[in-house]
Amino acid sequence: MSKFIQIHCVNNGQQVQVEAGSTLEEILKGIHLPRLGDVVAAKVNNVTRGLDYTVYQSKDIEFLDITNPSGLRTYTRSLLFVMGYAIKQLYPDGDYCIEAPVSNGYYCRLNLGRPFEEDDLQALKACMDEVIASNLPFERNVKHTEEVIALFEQRGMPTKANLLRSLHTLYSNYYTLNDYADYYYGALLLRTGQIRLYDMIRFCDGVLLRVPDPAQPQQLKPLIKQSKMLDIFREHQRWQSIMGLRTVADLNEACAQGHTSELINISEALQEKKICRIADEIAKHPEVKLVLISGPSSSGKTTFSKRLSVQLAACGYYPMAFSMDEYFVDRELTPLDENGQYDFESVDALNIPLLEHDLQALFDGEEIELPRFNFQTGKREMSGKRIRMKERSILIMEGIHGLNPHLTENISDLLKYKIYVSALTTILLDDHNYIPTTDNRLLRRIVRDYKYRGYSAIDTIRRWPSVTKGEQKWIFPYQEYADIMFNSALLFELAGLRDQALPLLEMVPEDVPEHSEAYRLKKFLHYIQPIQIDNLPPTSLLREFLGGSSFKY
Repeated sequence: MSKFIQIHCVNNGQQVQVEAGSTLEEILKGIHLPRLGDVVAAKVNNVTRGLDYTVYQSKDIEFLDITNPSGLRTYTRSLLFVMGYAIKQLYPDGDYCIEAPVSNGYYCRLNLGRPFEEDDLQALKACMDEVIASNLPFERNVKHTEEVIALFEQRGMPTKANLLRSLHTLYSNYYTLNDYADYYYGALLLRTGQIRLYDMIRFCDGVLLRVPDPAQPQQLKPLIKQSKMLDIFREHQRWQSIMGLRTVADLNEACAQGHTSELINISEALQEKKICRIADEIAKHPEVKLVLISGPSSSGKTTFSKRLSVQLAACGYYPMAFSMDEYFVDRELTPLDENGQYDFESVDALNIPLLEHDLQALFDGEEIELPRFNFQTGKREMSGKRIRMKERSILIMEGIHGLNPHLTENISDLLKYKIYVSALTTILLDDHNYIPTTDNRLLRRIVRDYKYRGYSAIDTIRRWPSVTKGEQKWIFPYQEYADIMFNSALLFELAGLRDQALPLLEMVPEDVPEHSEAYRLKKFLHYIQPIQIDNLPPTSLLREFLGGSSFKY
């Protein structure tokens, strides 16, 4: 006798009865969702699942298309799987490695044993198109981990074998497409035919895999030039080579062998060396009077600016902090967003004429009185603090709009040096599994918000989409305007954040939408073995988020 269960569809608020043991794909067939695009995955009780997931009890289900970040990740993983399959069909001894998410795509280096040619690109695209048109099923398999490890070793995929070996789990999942096997830490599509849109172009020594734009799903993400961003990824990858760390398995193994202190010391030294080089570069331009530092949330801009100030002082400068935040317009003059709410992240939320006036006055040798913005009253006040630049003085100003040309368009470019700071994770889970760069910053912010701002992980995760939306509009378009970029991510960082973040993520209950992101982050962190950070230097960028910094904030 069939047992029926009740499904609450979050998309339309309707209740439906289905037979226990139905898959998400089968349940979807009985639900009408005209406002949703092609469904690629679903959240089941606020956990993202593939459409092959089987439901045995009553659940809340929210179906996802690629406009949802979880849906787009599912789509992208499946596209990468198809590319890996096609490479093996054409070049049995070939493989690929994800190098960097740049130019609104994924730069993948192809390992064919020879240079990648234009004919290879055309053959690879043709093979992928054939696989997609064949609508082949992605099959999920579960076996003893030792069997899965042996499978990947036999097929020449050592980074996957090493990752699974470092986890010490009894069973592991993997996927197959015909006889091609791969491992992913998230859901895939049901079939290759669900891939509707992609492109692949030559890029450096490999390809750039282009994916749909979630804001306009019928179009690809616009291709943008990010040569400086690519350079900073490559610089960090060189640092990883110095330490022998390319994947999370390498990190886990190094820590297990007792090299934690060495990893911390070398990582910190490499960052300090880069900050020294930036200070030396600024010193080559004695006409520079203003250093502008920009970057997204939780990128470590504040600690970076303080460490740069120390290095500039060592070069004979007198660094002076100049706060962009004190130049907010009075609250009632703040521009509104599309929802009629104050848009505090807009560049027009700043009194730019006053800011430029004060900067120019300082450059001309005049004395000014610094303003102070009262966040309680929403009004600008005068602080009573007067400053004047002297010989070898240099202003250090950090804020999200530092690289926006509109902010200082009337200040001579000769007087400015622009720096972009972000935490760009370059370590991979394995060759085919990248770690989204925003995850590093979100974990930092979850820890810091709890420690110093009284916010729970739910609060931080709930605000994060608004934060990233503002970054897309006001920060990322100006990245390449920087004179230099600085990657604030530390190579050991995720292992240091793990035990700080996991208890906070565990506090996110199942019955809130934020549980989906908390669950994903928890699952990801469980791939990483924790390390003790007692010997982390007090000047470390990570101290801005974990506490114990020797700098005052």
